[in-house]
Amino acid sequence: MIKELAKSIREYKLPSILAPLFVMGEVILEVVLPFLMANLIDLGINKGDWDYIWRTGLILAAVAFGALICGACSGIFSAKASAGFAKNLRHDLFYKLQTYSFLNIDKFSSSSLVTRMTTDVTNIQNSYQMIIRVAVRAPFMMIFAMIMSFRINAALSMVFVVFIPVIALALGLIIKFAHPVFSRVFKTYDKLNNVVQENLHGIRVVKSFVREDHETEKFKTISGDIYKDFSKAEKIVAFNMPVMQLSIYACILIIAWVASDHILAGVMTTGQLVSMMTYVFQILMSLMFISIIMVIIALSRASAERIVEVLKEVPDISDPEEPVYEVGNGAVEFRNVSFSYSGKTDRLCLKNIDLNIIQGETIGVIGGTGSSKSSLVQLIPRLYDVTEGEVLVGGRNVKEYNISALRDAVAMVLQKNVLFSGTISENLRWGNKDATDEDIKRVCRLACADDFIERLPDKYDTYIEQGGTNVSGGQRQRLCIARALLKKPKILIMDDSTSAVDTKTDASIRKAMRDEIPDTTKFIIAQRISSVQDADRIIVMDKGMISAFGTHDELLRTSSIYREVFESQQKGSDSNAENE
Repeated sequence: MIKELAKSIREYKLPSILAPLFVMGEVILEVVLPFLMANLIDLGINKGDWDYIWRTGLILAAVAFGALICGACSGIFSAKASAGFAKNLRHDLFYKLQTYSFLNIDKFSSSSLVTRMTTDVTNIQNSYQMIIRVAVRAPFMMIFAMIMSFRINAALSMVFVVFIPVIALALGLIIKFAHPVFSRVFKTYDKLNNVVQENLHGIRVVKSFVREDHETEKFKTISGDIYKDFSKAEKIVAFNMPVMQLSIYACILIIAWVASDHILAGVMTTGQLVSMMTYVFQILMSLMFISIIMVIIALSRASAERIVEVLKEVPDISDPEEPVYEVGNGAVEFRNVSFSYSGKTDRLCLKNIDLNIIQGETIGVIGGTGSSKSSLVQLIPRLYDVTEGEVLVGGRNVKEYNISALRDAVAMVLQKNVLFSGTISENLRWGNKDATDEDIKRVCRLACADDFIERLPDKYDTYIEQGGTNVSGGQRQRLCIARALLKKPKILIMDDSTSAVDTKTDASIRKAMRDEIPDTTKFIIAQRISSVQDADRIIVMDKGMISAFGTHDELLRTSSIYREVFESQQKGSDSNAENE
């Protein structure tokens, strides 16, 4: 785990090294101060030697100033190192997510990934800063102070040796019981983020159904669970302070009691007692800091495990050793393809699919809800890998292609396509970042989007809110179609992407695509037969299998499923016409 996280330090290795070095310098200077103070009292003040007092005083001031400089430098370098480490860690997490397939993303919820990239990374950042600064300072301070205290009086210094194992045992028990609770808290945080995310995305539905109280209760329940877990963890951690204070005051009392006898017996001087008490506080405060660090590490350990889990996740879809970077054409072939989201052959959602699509064909795909229409087309750009069989594009198995090259050749327009915050032009240039204004206007005309864009005050510079919430569903779909066309793909997949537009606009879009991109292979998934009946061939899906495949006229004769759907939709349209 530590090795995996350490990879993200990279260019911040130097400040990560300088911070503890300056801490060590600060510690050494601070340990020297009580020794100089003892000499100042015993050899200067008690003997009335003003030359020695002035000389030692100046040395004390210089040492104190040096400790101040070292402390400031250690703080600057530790802050730079921890902030840089967190920046790289967030970058590595986000970059890793971009390599995930849909199957990998399905393993982690989006709310969990957000928590890992925010709360968990912040915990690691704070912990790292403590480790390279306080975790270095406390042990070194304790060791050097103990060495100096043993030089002054070995018998008194043995008091520390007795208490250290007691403190270590108490810390070990606290960490052992607190860590599982902290791990559970972060999983509950994932649920909390999920509730907030769902509520914000579906706020219109929540308000239209007047379900604010229900959503508030959900949030309150999960927030209450976090409160209970954190309260339990804090109760366990709270034992740390009483144990430390008991040890500190016990040490002070024992040392003060024994030291008074030594001074009366002439074994120990006043200056030595002053420096001894200073070392006592340095040692005990070091133990206090060590205990705090251990608690913070226990908290961040749960975060570290969650981050490493994401970093170590192996993408189940990756480039081959010698990938093909050019997709020859838009021909598509399925050879005895079966597919399961879980990868298990006893839970197949696609079974024994055999298809041979010629470049430039328009293929309609129709079927009931849950017939795996979307699953079928998602195998073409390799968003998922087949469980059995193989999918070929341009005469080659999709697994032979460079993933980016394959997906650049395939454009997908989904029913719930997403627009990002930015102008209309910026959103469309996702299809081709180098597209000219004229290219953008051309694809918008093909997608029948130019009419409503021209009516907007800022036209193509109109700002789109996150998710496209300030445009209608039909407008959003037309913009997404234009974005896909701007890619100039060899294969265009439209997954129920005209469901929010009227039949006239739907027909205009299909005609424009037929005339303007005849060499592009087109897959049109639809619920309305009118959207696919002029396709070259139509696939009828039923329970994850191809029930029938042919032209509109052929399917009316040979496919009972297709015929029933067609007749029911025809009756519905006739009834509507009569009512009108």
